[in-house]
Amino acid sequence: MNTETGRDASGELLELLYTILRGVRREAGPYAPGQLRFLRTLAGCGSAQRPGALADALAVAPRSVTSKVDVAEADGLVRRLPDPTDRRATLVELTPAGHDLLAASAHLRHEYIAARLARLSPTEQTELLRLLRVVGAETD
Repeated sequence: MNTETGRDASGELLELLYTILRGVRREAGPYAPGQLRFLRTLAGCGSAQRPGALADALAVAPRSVTSKVDVAEADGLVRRLPDPTDRRATLVELTPAGHDLLAASAHLRHEYIAARLARLSPTEQTELLRLLRVVGAETD
């Protein structure tokens, strides 16, 4: 137990991680975090996808993806296309504006983290990253 803060180390680590991640989300631009996650997932697929496949990838209900597609389409970030293998289905793909938004968002996130890391000496940065790799490593 950390007597200065009244929290144990795990609680303090969680709070620090949440604080950093909130900052990353805030600095990633004006687009909502859920929308950015949707766009990043679509971009990661590498090609147009059915909304149902995106819902599976995001682990959300299909209607949630429909609303995300509606918002992104209205903003010009994605477009719906007919599915060439099933005329009843549609595909969703990123537009050039969607790719640009993701690139700009990634740049802002990296700038935010780089500014935080700049508070540390190069040796401290190396040690921080080493320790985070140890803490973040999967164990079986």
